[in-house]
Amino acid sequence: MVIEKYSMGIGDRFSHQGVAQLQAMVQAKADGVMVVPVWNKSHREHSIIHTNPDSVRIEADAAAKTLNWSDSHYVDADHIGLSNVELFMKSSDFFTLDVADFTGLAAPEDDIKAFIDKYSRYAGKLDIPNIDEPLDITVGLVENIAKKYLLAIKEAGKIYRTIELAKGKDNFVTEVSMDETDDPQTPIEMLFILAAVADEQIPAQTIAPKFTGRFNKGVDYVGDVAQFEREFNEDLAIIAYSVKEFGLPENLKLSVHSGSDKFSIYEPIRKAIKATGAGLHLKTAGTTWLEELIGLAMADGDGLTVARDVYKNALGRFDELCTPYATVIDIDPEKLPTVDEVGAWTGEQYAAALRHDQSCDFYNPDFRQLLHVGYKVAAEMGTRYLDALDEFALIIAQNVTENIYDRHLKRIFI
Repeated sequence: MVIEKYSMGIGDRFSHQGVAQLQAMVQAKADGVMVVPVWNKSHREHSIIHTNPDSVRIEADAAAKTLNWSDSHYVDADHIGLSNVELFMKSSDFFTLDVADFTGLAAPEDDIKAFIDKYSRYAGKLDIPNIDEPLDITVGLVENIAKKYLLAIKEAGKIYRTIELAKGKDNFVTEVSMDETDDPQTPIEMLFILAAVADEQIPAQTIAPKFTGRFNKGVDYVGDVAQFEREFNEDLAIIAYSVKEFGLPENLKLSVHSGSDKFSIYEPIRKAIKATGAGLHLKTAGTTWLEELIGLAMADGDGLTVARDVYKNALGRFDELCTPYATVIDIDPEKLPTVDEVGAWTGEQYAAALRHDQSCDFYNPDFRQLLHVGYKVAAEMGTRYLDALDEFALIIAQNVTENIYDRHLKRIFI
């Protein structure tokens, strides 16, 4: 199974927007650009919403059937490890191997020594096409990288082989995720991470590094855009070199996690993939759930009441909802509207505060981030929330499709 050049991860927490999401890919295809959908939902999200991985496969297949989508579509076992991979085995054909918990833990000394012995031949000045300066590699640096990352990649190998045993070789897409580490990877670290991936015989088709800057949930990139552009282009160069040097899959491509709404870096990404011909996996997540709230608010009446109640309860449970996401949100409580203020808003005002339109004076990124992590509140509403999604399905679908197509696909790929 070989994933296409361009793909986009789309999360749908309440399993109601699959058709609306896929419609955006249909529009992109009509524009002459094939971007295949990868539905993703993490074990944590399943646990909070009380769904199971099979529900994602059912939704994805149903959406493809409804829209007569005969091209590929995938279901991602999102950020899985050995402890929960079995839950996703039947439904998924894309597996994101999350080994962040093993980064920084040292592998056995014999493994580290063997890695150093094998790769010390790269010590010195190494020229990589499309990187301006030669990489300055020392044996000590190779040792430090092995101590930091080798155990994590070996764990990825264990997860991969568990999946391969169950599903068969070449019957799924493998992604190695390094984005939930403390520090961004340097080009030299990426080089030897990919060497370790090859040693583990993991046929990775995408790799998700950590980039400099903040990739907060649902809002724009926070950081030095020029530095991100430099890192992104260097990673593309390292991947191209490593594919040839280490025998990795020829279609290995970068994956940008928490990629939804990072509008300021979309132009550098677009320029880079067009200039190099490289592929890209852009992983988005909870923004579809926010478009549901926008649609409910715009529907007024009962829809707006539901949207207001979600915010009221989320604000009242601020610490509970935000603590698990502390590393990927930056919310200033002083900038959050009060319950009374939101209660006085019209549906259009609520939508304007939540919709990611930075040209709108009413847009409030703190409000947006709190609601992004507040999906647990909606889940606890049960049928009240789900019935509202059904009642106001048309206006919600319009917002979901517009968000994915206009703000994401169009800006990067079209």
